Amino acid sequence: MTSGGVRLRADAARNREGIIRAARSLIMARGRSVEMDEIAREAGVAVGTIYRHFPAKNQLLESILTQLGQEISATHSEAVSRVTSGRSNGWTELAGLLRRAVVDIKEERLLRELTPADGPCLPHEVQSQAETTIDFLVSAAHEDGVLRADVTANDLILLLANSPGTQTPPVDRERWLTLALRALAAPDHCSPDQQDAPPAPGPGARPAEQTADTRSTRQQ
Repeated sequence: MTSGGVRLRADAARNREGIIRAARSLIMARGRSVEMDEIAREAGVAVGTIYRHFPAKNQLLESILTQLGQEISATHSEAVSRVTSGRSNGWTELAGLLRRAVVDIKEERLLRELTPADGPCLPHEVQSQAETTIDFLVSAAHEDGVLRADVTANDLILLLANSPGTQTPPVDRERWLTLALRALAAPDHCSPDQQDAPPAPGPGARPAEQTADTRSTRQQ
């Protein structure tokens, strides 16, 4: 292949990655209904360039979902590796997965937008790996005596499935996580993850109306 052909392939690959990156950013900010011309502007390319890579919007969304699945798989593999190598422990990694899903929420927000009830879902192998990872981490935390003996991997999966989403202000998601970790821990265990929870709403107040700080944080 000539140097010109190599350069064209490299440019096409950069354009494709830029389109996916722009689409992820806009979908997280505004939802999956964002238009292709808006994605093109964000990516700095012509609309026609998008359609050369992704002839239909669903193809773009599926590409993002595939990429997200790979990232989730890598996150779970790294968590298991840290525990098996002795660099971490089951409780710390479980708490980290909960924090990513509930507080940091970037992956979770994107996942919820890309997998509506009537839409595509993560590949089966990614879901299966997630379940296997949680089961491994639960067993490791049980062996360390840190996780309540009656908590199962299915309990954690159910907890994650019913965790607060992006419509919940960050301060309330942080409170939810702190209380959840406190409830999951063995009675005689105390860790930095079990710090005091942020204050609850005052009488008659709704979580979304806590403070001006909460409202401004939610808008970011």
